[in-house]
Amino acid sequence: MREEILSAAAKRKLFFTPEAMEMILSNDHPMEFTNTVFSHLASNVMFVSKEDIMSCIAGDKVIFESPKEIAPRNKFTSDLKIVKSSDITGESTCEGKINDFAQYFRARFFTLKRLVEKRPDFGKGMDIARAKSLDREVKIVGIVYDKATTKNGHILLTLEDDTDTVKVLIGKDSPLAGETFVNDEVIGVHGKPNKTREMIIPDKIYRPDIPRNHQWEPSDTPSKVAFLSDVHVGSETFLEQDWHRMIAWLKENSVKEDINYLIFPGDVVDGIGVFPDQDKELSISDIDQQYAALAEYLKEIPDHIKMVIHPGNHDACRLAEPQPALNQRFTKGFDSNVLLVGNPIYMEIEGRNVLSYHGKSMDDWIAAVQGLTYDNPLNVMKEMCVRRHLAPIYGQRNALAPEKKDYLAMETVPDIFVSGHVHGAGQEIYNGVRMINASTWQSQTEYQRQHNFNPDPGIMPVVDLGTGRIRMHNFHE
Repeated sequence: MREEILSAAAKRKLFFTPEAMEMILSNDHPMEFTNTVFSHLASNVMFVSKEDIMSCIAGDKVIFESPKEIAPRNKFTSDLKIVKSSDITGESTCEGKINDFAQYFRARFFTLKRLVEKRPDFGKGMDIARAKSLDREVKIVGIVYDKATTKNGHILLTLEDDTDTVKVLIGKDSPLAGETFVNDEVIGVHGKPNKTREMIIPDKIYRPDIPRNHQWEPSDTPSKVAFLSDVHVGSETFLEQDWHRMIAWLKENSVKEDINYLIFPGDVVDGIGVFPDQDKELSISDIDQQYAALAEYLKEIPDHIKMVIHPGNHDACRLAEPQPALNQRFTKGFDSNVLLVGNPIYMEIEGRNVLSYHGKSMDDWIAAVQGLTYDNPLNVMKEMCVRRHLAPIYGQRNALAPEKKDYLAMETVPDIFVSGHVHGAGQEIYNGVRMINASTWQSQTEYQRQHNFNPDPGIMPVVDLGTGRIRMHNFHE
């Protein structure tokens, strides 16, 4: 503080005597005090003495008029940046033409190919067209165009790149027979063409994956980030009492716990017409009023907390991913400490890479991959990390917009990866990545009851940005 005051004085060609400096530093708000002194000094003063400051006080200046006149120091300044290249908001140009789709899948292929080739155990791959002309071991990278099981129980993949396609045959007795493949993922293959060079017999399959040496490097920040997914304001099953318990806890503890950031991973309202007969389950049947009610709930959150909201499939936004930020029509009642972004989104929070994705693609993952269930969304998130893609499967229940780049490719390795959508709550660490499924603030719906699915509501995950420790705060009773 001494250096800041001396620097401010030097800019004004002023110099404080030691006694004057001692008097300033003894004030509870030295910088504000100094600025007030500056504004009341005579124009011919160069060396400011203790007497000069006393004369300001004696002259009925406003320096000590009232404690309210001096604004309290801001003890926390947020350090949150949105990685603009990860946000589709304002950048969407696709028209759904064939060329758009071709460019989209080319972008996906080359993005993930680079990640495969970064693996120290893979290196540079060759084009499929060239690999088919060789009678030796080859390394290729391709996108899975099709997968099938032969009548003899072998796995037959069709891979393609920008030069050609090739069949990859995995025998039922191969060590690779237990591998799981999904359409439109990008993989690396090391193997040898068969005698007719019609297909490649692989020795090993490589995926982009999170590097095993990725680690959480501790820092000295005390700040923490919390997550509130699937709030579903407007639903008659919105857990208002749980919400108020959580707000009361934040008001009492957020400052001393250093909870300075709050992320909402989608479905902040229940929406209108999302599923048949939804109107029968709504407490607020107007979409504008749902967001207005949300705005009032958000005002209960302590002012020092920086909030980030992105949409989910229940929000008033296009369903096709990536989704742009919510329109100003719906967010005009939000306070200035609420930041509106697209889905998915990368953020840099006090040096940590945070990836937030609502998680609608989980529906396709669970339908396509045996063993994945709604009861354990963290297993689905792990598959996303292994393939470095949030939604590789195209053409199923989760709509994908053919943008010029693939915003759902996980180019950057996140330190924290959070999702929602399935109303589960849990946390796990995979290769240094803190994976979190961020609960819900909605009790069991009729649809969930029919399918015997029990959500984990009213839980707020909190991550320590310094140590990486995760705590799950339960407000559900």
